[in-house]
Amino acid sequence: MTPNTSAIPARDPLFVSVRDVIVQTLDLVGPKQRFTPESGLFGEIPELDSMGVVLLLTALEDRFDIQLSDDEIDAEWFETFGSVATFIRERVDQPG
Repeated sequence: MTPNTSAIPARDPLFVSVRDVIVQTLDLVGPKQRFTPESGLFGEIPELDSMGVVLLLTALEDRFDIQLSDDEIDAEWFETFGSVATFIRERVDQPG
């Protein structure tokens, strides 16, 4: 199942925070505003290799004060900037 990113506006505060973490962690050059929820990520940005995924997951855990387990991580969540935001929103909204 591919995450639904169409409901995430580019100005959504959580999306902006996720985008900022991605841009900073992967050291992406250029204006960060060029990345929208539909912007491709995994397979389209060379900086997101296996080490980049580990660094990104750690940065997202730190920024959003969440713990991610290996079994909940799937490559489809890293298809676009918006799918990462959806993935994080679901974890942030979980009770407990």
